[in-house]
Amino acid sequence: MTSPHPLAELWRGGILESSHLGHVVICDASGVAEAWGNPDAVIFPRSSCKMIQALPLIETGAADAVGLTDAQLAFACASHQGEARHVKLAGDWLAAIGLAEPDLRCGAHEPYDRVERNRLIKNDESPCQLHNNCSGKHCGFLTVTRHLKAGPDYVEVDHPLQRAIRDATEDLTGETVAGYGFDGCSAPNFAVTLTGLARAMARFATARDTGDARERAMHRLTRAMVTYPENVAGEGRACTELMRAMGGKVALKTGAEAVFVAILPEQGLGIALKVVDGGTRAAEAAIAALLVRAGVLEADHPATRKRLNTVETNRRGLPVGTFRAAPGFP
Repeated sequence: MTSPHPLAELWRGGILESSHLGHVVICDASGVAEAWGNPDAVIFPRSSCKMIQALPLIETGAADAVGLTDAQLAFACASHQGEARHVKLAGDWLAAIGLAEPDLRCGAHEPYDRVERNRLIKNDESPCQLHNNCSGKHCGFLTVTRHLKAGPDYVEVDHPLQRAIRDATEDLTGETVAGYGFDGCSAPNFAVTLTGLARAMARFATARDTGDARERAMHRLTRAMVTYPENVAGEGRACTELMRAMGGKVALKTGAEAVFVAILPEQGLGIALKVVDGGTRAAEAAIAALLVRAGVLEADHPATRKRLNTVETNRRGLPVGTFRAAPGFP
């Protein structure tokens, strides 16, 4: 099948109101284990590939040279809320390596965290680059750039750091990247197939701390993410809540425009999905459904029920519909 497959749907008054279509691939060490839709669909992984983008941080020796902790490595893979502690983590990291907020190249935006946003408004302050949801990744980028003495414009596609990320992407996906675009944080984002992205996640899932340098780096990043899920996203977010619900057994990462990946070390599986209409709610429902079927997430856990088989309510709190996985998926 090459057409998008129904993944999630909204029912109201007994009538199908909305349907979200997409592509899903599950890979193991030998290749594609299961797929829905078009496994060869070319996508931008967006922030779902931050673990790949963080590999040079470890592989160049930059992380160990400045003594980064697992909490910081998880933050390097983050799309965070801009909570006060995220902002502090980014600021402290830069200060420790002799740099500061102006050295970032990610741009500023209003924090997603309501408490920090309201604090800025109350104090008539403007958000800075530390609030950017990708500031952790960019702290990692700057750490590598400083270590290699590679120049400050690290988001240029021909910068040594971005060339290393492209090489790692092609190695882990097993394919030549189809091209590139620029993410919201100004970093290049390399286009790959869903199968390639799932294959990369399977490589993370099967990586061991006794393997070669790349395997050890992948294992270390996965361990950091599941140990510090609050640094990967933040309170109320799917990545953080679902990783907590699974007790550190699975690493998750979302990406803009409804991309989601999962790393399942105990099963040796990598999952990648893309909802074609960019609907985040559908991506979260689909990944939850897949994790429940894999036996790593409880169907009745509050973090699951928040995203899958949810009851839609009106402004008075009365039930008016349901949001659920589409029939035949997964």
